[in-house]
Amino acid sequence: MAIEQALYLFPVTLGDTPVEGVLPLRNQELIAQIRHFIVEDVRSARRFLKKIDKGRNIDELAFYPLNKHTSLQDVLAYLQPLEQGQPMGVLSEAGCPAIADPGADVVALAQRKGLKVVPLVGPSSILLSLMASGFNGQSFAFHGYLPIEGGQRAKMFRVLEQRIYSESQTQIFIETPYRNAKMLEDILQHCKAQTKLCVAANITCEGEYIVTRAVKDWRGKLPDLSGIPCIFLLYK
Repeated sequence: MAIEQALYLFPVTLGDTPVEGVLPLRNQELIAQIRHFIVEDVRSARRFLKKIDKGRNIDELAFYPLNKHTSLQDVLAYLQPLEQGQPMGVLSEAGCPAIADPGADVVALAQRKGLKVVPLVGPSSILLSLMASGFNGQSFAFHGYLPIEGGQRAKMFRVLEQRIYSESQTQIFIETPYRNAKMLEDILQHCKAQTKLCVAANITCEGEYIVTRAVKDWRGKLPDLSGIPCIFLLYK
């Protein structure tokens, strides 16, 4: 498969999942032809590429780290190989690049410069959890991380529930894995008893857990999700 001059957005497995179980063969064929990668984390990107092709010499590839500390000047410089005619790839640490991910910044610059951007198929924990939740998939909002401070978090839950009941909109958010237990406790404390909560953990991985219950029905039945990547969804 011949590759075009473009910025390719390659989804990454969400955990220790076999590549063939979640990624199309086309992704693997394209990624084998790319030498320049803009990545959220260099170490995880190297591991992923080795997982795709154990025989590939990773040291021959060029990696450009992109995170919240990367300057605009650096991001502009990263696109030079693409502007010179070479295809480039973007890799998130997990899931889809540019979705709740710093890759969005380089994609925005590529679009501004009139460079071709090619999104590829792969796992998104946000969309997969929404699919399995039983909640409204026509109107939904992803909020990333909620405030940590207790008063601000309680206020945010009131805002989310207002949207749920007035707009029939699914509310989706995440938490740092070691704070999952606190998040669950706060949801049970601040949300209405009849509000439905879906907890989705280890999506596409061994031990996948996706359960939807009313908040009142979660009491006394909270799973131990410490250290496990989770998505939380609220709806009516």
